[in-house]
Amino acid sequence: MRNTPLLDATIITMLPGSRMQEVIRMLPIFLHTVQHLRHTFNELSLVIPVAPHRDVRTYVEKVVQSGPYPVVMIPGGSLKERYDAFSASRAALCTSGTAVMELMLAKLPCVVAYQAHYITECLIHLRKKINFISLPNILLNSPVVPEILFRDCTAKNLAAKLSDVISNNEVRQQQVESAGQVFQILHEPMKQRGNFFVEELGNSNLSSNVYSPSVIAALTVLYSDKHRQAVYQS
Repeated sequence: MRNTPLLDATIITMLPGSRMQEVIRMLPIFLHTVQHLRHTFNELSLVIPVAPHRDVRTYVEKVVQSGPYPVVMIPGGSLKERYDAFSASRAALCTSGTAVMELMLAKLPCVVAYQAHYITECLIHLRKKINFISLPNILLNSPVVPEILFRDCTAKNLAAKLSDVISNNEVRQQQVESAGQVFQILHEPMKQRGNFFVEELGNSNLSSNVYSPSVIAALTVLYSDKHRQAVYQS
């Protein structure tokens, strides 16, 4: 495993998740996805921010060391290195979660992926109340960020979407411009719904000074849902 990217290479950030179970499930799919791109892009390099858990890092190191591409592993807990990686990358492949919001606000075009056990998938479909699973899409009520989910989450399908995100300037620009819309959606509630945010944070295990992009986005979605319910009941 090389620990420096090739010059002039197309750099892809991979975010396979933070929990061991999801990393074991998603990282092999992500690596196979990149293999599908080898004929489309001559030089590829990978950056993987690794969750600050020794078992996760050990697993990632073992899986990527035999791969054909240069891989840079960085500590996921280091915000500077994490955002430096985002800035250097052309696109990202991300397991559904809070990291999608980070990528959106960093203006790094990405593809969201998620795979689950068949029974889990069935339960999710039965209880489904929203059209999307990633926070940017939920906030915008639009599939701005491609979501490849469940049985559709294959290396071939991910490669097709990721290739489009890397090469199609129109697709890339749509995600970049949407970052401004998401920021505005998140910024306004902090002014207009401040009491609601404080109340919800107070009712949770989160510290009142934790206002990360993902937390603010989640509270915005929660506020919007409660607001709609209040309108329907009035």
